[in-house]
Amino acid sequence: MRILYGGTFDPVHEGHLAIARAVVFAFDSPVSLLPAADPPHRAAPGASAEQRANMLDLAVGGERRLFVDRRELHRDGPSFTVETLEQLRAEVDPGLSIVWVLGIDSLLELDTWRDWRRILDLAHILGVERPGTSVSEDWLQGRAPAVHAELSGRWSLPGDLANAPAGRYAPLPMHPLRLESATEVRRRIAEGLAWESMVPAPVARYIREQRLYRPGQNR
Repeated sequence: MRILYGGTFDPVHEGHLAIARAVVFAFDSPVSLLPAADPPHRAAPGASAEQRANMLDLAVGGERRLFVDRRELHRDGPSFTVETLEQLRAEVDPGLSIVWVLGIDSLLELDTWRDWRRILDLAHILGVERPGTSVSEDWLQGRAPAVHAELSGRWSLPGDLANAPAGRYAPLPMHPLRLESATEVRRRIAEGLAWESMVPAPVARYIREQRLYRPGQNR
């Protein structure tokens, strides 16, 4: 099984790490965190791709089963999940289970992603509960009907994802829910508010040293 957790990680925070650790625990398997080089679905990141990857390295240092995968930084152009999964699928045994992890808040926008239905030809999707979301199928149907329609016949338990290479969706509850968000970290830094407790200590030091997320910063 290969488990990948993609995102902008701008910056990586304790909520990201809580999700990654919960997935490690649920599957008893390592998790690779993939920083996006040029995310096509949101505004430009506040830190460069290499800075965001460096912060991930610092965040997972000493974590035995969390790793940073820079493959999206080594491709030209926007980071499309479907292309990342095509690349990975070509590298591994066709019968290997691949799981793509994302927060359910991001799952709501899945139908705006490039070739989003093809993602399920290449991998399973694990939707992790985030503040303001629910693992309920009815909840998803009411907020993202197109996504729900695609996933409804694929709904599984997390443990079932190991039994096939791709094509299933499983929700993963988070208890307790973590309230950190990258948007809030950046806002607090820009406004001179307390933020250090929201990120790992080595990441906080890096942000201060690099003077990231301050008003008028130059990238």
